[in-house]
Amino acid sequence: MMAKEERPIREIHGDTLGLKPSQLHRLQATYRRRVPPGELVGPDLARHLTELSHELNRQIGLLISRKGEVEALVVGDAGRLVLPDIGRARAGQSRLRGLRLVHTHLRGEPLTRDDLTDLALLRLDLVAAIAVTGDDGLPGAVQLATLLPENPAGDLWQLEDHRSVHELPATFLSRIQALEDELAASARARPVTGAGRAILLSVSTGGRAAAESSLAELRELARTAGVEPLEEVVQLRKELDPRYVMGKGKLQEVVLRSMQRFADLLVFDRNLSPAQAAAIAAETDLKILDRTQLILDIFAQRATSRDGKLQVELAQLRYRLPRLTGRGDSLSRLMGGIGGRGPGETKLEIDRRRVRDRIARLEREIDGLSRVRALRRSRRGRLELPAVALVGYTNAGKSTLLNALTYASALAEDKLFATLDPLSRRLRFPEPEDGSAGRRAEAAGRGGRSSRDVVLTDTVGFLRDLPKDLVAAFRATLEELHDADALVLVLDGADPEHEAKLAAVEALLGDLELGDKPRLLALNKADLLPPGEAEALARGLGAVPVSAERREGLEPLLGALEAILWGASRAATGAPRVDSLPAAPEVDRVAV
Repeated sequence: MMAKEERPIREIHGDTLGLKPSQLHRLQATYRRRVPPGELVGPDLARHLTELSHELNRQIGLLISRKGEVEALVVGDAGRLVLPDIGRARAGQSRLRGLRLVHTHLRGEPLTRDDLTDLALLRLDLVAAIAVTGDDGLPGAVQLATLLPENPAGDLWQLEDHRSVHELPATFLSRIQALEDELAASARARPVTGAGRAILLSVSTGGRAAAESSLAELRELARTAGVEPLEEVVQLRKELDPRYVMGKGKLQEVVLRSMQRFADLLVFDRNLSPAQAAAIAAETDLKILDRTQLILDIFAQRATSRDGKLQVELAQLRYRLPRLTGRGDSLSRLMGGIGGRGPGETKLEIDRRRVRDRIARLEREIDGLSRVRALRRSRRGRLELPAVALVGYTNAGKSTLLNALTYASALAEDKLFATLDPLSRRLRFPEPEDGSAGRRAEAAGRGGRSSRDVVLTDTVGFLRDLPKDLVAAFRATLEELHDADALVLVLDGADPEHEAKLAAVEALLGDLELGDKPRLLALNKADLLPPGEAEALARGLGAVPVSAERREGLEPLLGALEAILWGASRAATGAPRVDSLPAAPEVDRVAV
C-alpha cells in the first residue's frame, strides 16, 4: 500500500507569536482554498478570514493570484499588517502585479494610507478590506481600491464601498484587464524622448521664498541638462530629516506621484550625503540625483577641450569615491591574521583603489596643463598685455558681452553653464585722437589703430553653493582669474534676484582670495528693464548699465575699464603702442 503524499507546509508570514497549534493549522489550511474564477473573493473564504481574525484579534491578509490561488497569507496585529517581499513587478509601469490583497479590518475602518501605499508601490491588482462584525466575526461591509491611469486631477486610486461580500462585482478579472489596457494606452500616449522625466524636490529650512528661488534655479539646471521636469515639490521643515532629508512619509507621497506621472528621476535641490542617497534609493526604484550630480552632468555634456574633460572627470570621481559601497560578505574586507584569513582585497576595494589611482593621474595631467597655461600668461606679460576676466553668475550674459566687445563668436545660449571651456580674445582700445568717442566700441572690437590691447577672457559662470569638489577640480580655470589685472563682474539686471546672486558671486570671489582684485560691475540686460530703472539701479550699485545683446552702453563700459587699467590720465591721453603685438585681432584660445 502506497504511503499518502504529504502536502508541503506553506509559510505563514507576519506575527504568529503566541498562536496555538490548532490556530496555525487552520491558517495553514487557508492555502488549500480557491476563489471561483472571475470573483474577487468567495463568501466562504471571506467568512473563514473574518472568523479567524475575530478569534485571533489580528488582521489577516491574503495575496491571491488571478487564477484564484492563495499565494501568501499574512498575520498582522489589531491595526495593521506588513506584507512580505513579493519579488519583482511584472515588466513595465503599464502592467499590474497579478496579485490582489484581501484582508480584514477588526473595527470596520476604511482602507488606511498604508493599504493604499501598498496598492500603488507594489502595483497590486486591487486592495480590499473586509469588516469583521458582530460577536461571531461574520464578514461585513467591503471597501476596495484600484489604481487609476494618469489623469488631469492627479488621482492615484479610486475607492468603492459595498455593503457585503455578496454585492462584490463578479467581473473582477475583466475589470483588471481593462485597467491594464488603460495604463498601457496612457504609457503609449506619452512622447518618447531621450530626456529623463523628473520630479524636482526642494526641502528648505529657510522659508517659502528661499525654497521657491532655489527650485527655480534647479528647474533651469534640469532644463540645461536635458531633463524634463514633470512636477515640483516644496517641503518646509524646521530641520532636515537626517535619513531621508524630507521625511519618509513625504518621500512615499512623492514616489506615488512619480508612478502616476511615469517619472524615472527624483532630483533633489541640495547635495545628498552618501548615507542619505542610499536610504532614499532603498525606498524607490527611481534614479536619485542631487544638485551636484546635475551640475556634473551639465559639465560633462559641455566639456569640449582636453583639459575641460579632465577636470570634469576629476570632479565626478571625487564625488563618486565616498559613494562606492557594497553589500554582503562578498564585498566585505577580509583582513589577514587570526580570524581574518581569506581572499584578501575584494572587488569593492579594488574599485576604490582604481578610482584613487585615476584621481592621482588626472591631477598630474591637470598640473601639466596648468604649467602650459602659465607659459601662455607669461608670454602675454612679456608683451605687456593686461588681462581682464569676465566673471559673474551663470547665464548673466558674459559670452554675449565678449562677442559684443570683440566681435568673437563664442557660444551664447539662454542656458546655465553655456560656457564651460573659457575663451580669450584681444580687446583693442583705439587711441582717443583718432576720431569720435562714439566709434570707440566698434574700433575696439574690430582691431582698429590702437595704443592699448587687452586680453579679455570669458570664464565659466558661478553658482550658489557651488560644490567644493567642482571648485577644486577647476582650479586650473580659476588661475586665469588670479592672473587677471581686473575683473568685469557681469550682473543680470533684469533678474529679480540680482542682489542675492551678486552677493553669491562676491562671496565666491572672496573664497577664491580675489576680493581685492580691481573690478568693474556691468549691469547687463538693461534693455529688459523699464525706462530709467536701469540707470537708477546702476547708480545704486556703482555699475555701468549695458545691453550686450543690443550692443548698447559699451562706450561707457570701455571708458570705465580704461580708467581702471591705465588710470584716468592715461585713458585720456593714450599710451605708447606695443609694436610687438601679433597682427591678428585675436589671441589664442585659452582652454579651461
